Amino acid sequence: MDWLTENLARPELDDYQPFVPTREQAEFILRFYELDPLTGKRKIRRGVISRPRGWGKSPFTAAMACLEGLGPVQFGGWDADGRPVGEPWSRTRRPLVEIAAVSESQVDTNTWAPLLDMLTRGPVLENYPGVEPLGTFINLPFGRIQKRTAAAGSAKGAPAVFVVCDQTEEWTPGNGGKNLFNKLKNNVIKRGGHLLESPNAYTPGMDSVAESSMQAYMAIRSGKARIDDGLMFDHREAPAATDMADGDSLIAGLAVAYGDSADVESCAIHNPSCHRPGWVDLDHIRSSIWEPDADPQVSRSDWLNQVTHAADSWLSQPEWAACTDAAKVLADKEAITLGFDGSVRDDASALVACRISDGHLTLLECWEKPNHAPENWQVDREAVDYAVAAAFERYTVLGFYCDPALWQDYVDRWTHQYGERLKVRASQHRPMEWWTNRPVAMVAALERFHTAVLAQSLSHDGNGILASHVLNARRRPSRAGITISKEHPKSQRKIDAAMAATLAYECRSDAIAAGVQPTKPTFYVPRKIY
Repeated sequence: MDWLTENLARPELDDYQPFVPTREQAEFILRFYELDPLTGKRKIRRGVISRPRGWGKSPFTAAMACLEGLGPVQFGGWDADGRPVGEPWSRTRRPLVEIAAVSESQVDTNTWAPLLDMLTRGPVLENYPGVEPLGTFINLPFGRIQKRTAAAGSAKGAPAVFVVCDQTEEWTPGNGGKNLFNKLKNNVIKRGGHLLESPNAYTPGMDSVAESSMQAYMAIRSGKARIDDGLMFDHREAPAATDMADGDSLIAGLAVAYGDSADVESCAIHNPSCHRPGWVDLDHIRSSIWEPDADPQVSRSDWLNQVTHAADSWLSQPEWAACTDAAKVLADKEAITLGFDGSVRDDASALVACRISDGHLTLLECWEKPNHAPENWQVDREAVDYAVAAAFERYTVLGFYCDPALWQDYVDRWTHQYGERLKVRASQHRPMEWWTNRPVAMVAALERFHTAVLAQSLSHDGNGILASHVLNARRRPSRAGITISKEHPKSQRKIDAAMAATLAYECRSDAIAAGVQPTKPTFYVPRKIY
């Protein structure tokens, strides 16, 4: 951070001012350059900084590109006091740094222009003789900074040590962005380098690089990936409860999204507050959002940095996030209902609990094929059976709705083991069987769940897997009404936990309608039937 301030100019100013990272940017830098204390190696291979338009991502990533090309970003050993010493890439290899986007105009407008400002107006030209800023590339004393676009077919094999990928929410298969990203990522991996993305909020379903990066991060967090570190995903958005029609609520939401770049007296993300006002006029943005022809979904994405929804999404991210209440937890022996939707190979299986008293949803388990699983991978049926038994042992289960497709033998066993204890029954003799292929009943259950989310009359704990399954669901019109499905039959974006949550909530609704009250909990050891 000292190197940035001592060498680079703040862009877009007539008079020279040093580039000084905000506290928010400094916190990102510290995390991005974190070292393993045993080996000294950098822990982060790939970073994502996701912020709204105007936050300053392009100047920030331009500064990072200069730093990687010239500054002490590599581990050079330990000093006498046991502290790490930095050295530039040029000590061990000729550094190539690339600024990449899907089009030439995107590179020039967003990142290349502030990069030239920083170099030509700052002390770096005096401190590093041989730096030569040109229109299409920058010669370094030993190395080079250059542009890269999707139109450049020679990206494969370029020995880059650092790549900035600008606005990756727009990098899709259709414009060559996905292909470009894969080539760039492989290039930096080959050289032991690093990659930094700077997207705005992406639109689900577009299959953009930003969306794929988020999915990779969620896979790591959920334990589906083989690795558990190396990808740093820093995304911040306005709170889900932000009301765009309410002036005070909108300003408060924008202040959170813009953080240190907001021109407000009190910083919304740091306590104690940062004292330096930012450069983004929130009143100006609010007025733009309120213009009659402004698209609310685009406004949420551009200015609030909210990941909203595809055109045919069942629920939007703000709608689902508004129901989050992480403080609520299920206590032992609490009265609940359960919902289960199962598969064997290609889709997931999920078990969801819904509390009778307030409709709070908790994902108990989800069995989903890991990213690197063998082709013959199947859901561990015994693990599912154990999870069901554990739920009946730990909680007071008043009802359990299951889609028995592919799981009929287990549903029969569960009926034999627990059926007599259920107060809510799908039918007299088969109290757990709730077939999701009944159009009229399924449409009604989905509508009831959807209405409860919009009215915030249910809640959930913010579980990322449950959220992704809910947001993956797409609306599908039918003769009976609106149903849901995956975006296409072979999609890897699963919705099974959303179906299980709907069944758990439907069972709870039936319990409330029937006036079912929990009885005094009993303690027992479940038995298996084979």
